[in-house]
Amino acid sequence: MTSPAMTSPASSGPATTRPADFHTRAVDALHAAILASRAESDPEDAVRHFTRATRALLGKPGAAEAPGALKPGETQFIVSGCFFITPLRDSMILLADHGFPAAQRHARISVTDSRPGHAVQTKTPAVVPNTDVDPIFRQILSSGVVGCSVYVPVFWGDEVVGMFNTAAQARYMYDETDLAVQVLFANAAIGAWIAKGGPDKLARLAAELGPFTG
Repeated sequence: MTSPAMTSPASSGPATTRPADFHTRAVDALHAAILASRAESDPEDAVRHFTRATRALLGKPGAAEAPGALKPGETQFIVSGCFFITPLRDSMILLADHGFPAAQRHARISVTDSRPGHAVQTKTPAVVPNTDVDPIFRQILSSGVVGCSVYVPVFWGDEVVGMFNTAAQARYMYDETDLAVQVLFANAAIGAWIAKGGPDKLARLAAELGPFTG
């Protein structure tokens, strides 16, 4: 599997301390997700174990309480999911999501859309610590404003087949450590997706949704 260079635009922010056992917890969470995914028959359910794990695992402790993390009236949230590229490679469909509103289940966006599109077009993982100052960020989540986000292209062989995303409202929630860990989860998730027939499910969903109109 491909492991391209990672980027971190506008990475400055409040300093926080990681728990000493963070990497141990990351390995344990990845192992648990792999084992749980094997018991699933549906590919989306299999991948959901990986997206659920990053939602719970990643992020700096206390980041939401740091000055400037949340604007007045905002409340911390965390969402995650994978956008898989449809057979025509003109759009991506959201699957295995956590925290997204029901109305956005299997939402579809262009493969060139803002940060998700940039990740798959450049084949480069990125963490955006503060979306307020990111020139190509666009708000996709309909239920709240994302302040910090991690974008990891998902590979099968040398081909990008999707984008794994974990995001929070608190700015500076994630950093390069979270980005590196999410790359590992993305590489494990794609094996479960393919093994359980993910491409066939994706093709059926794309057919049901009809032509992508942007």
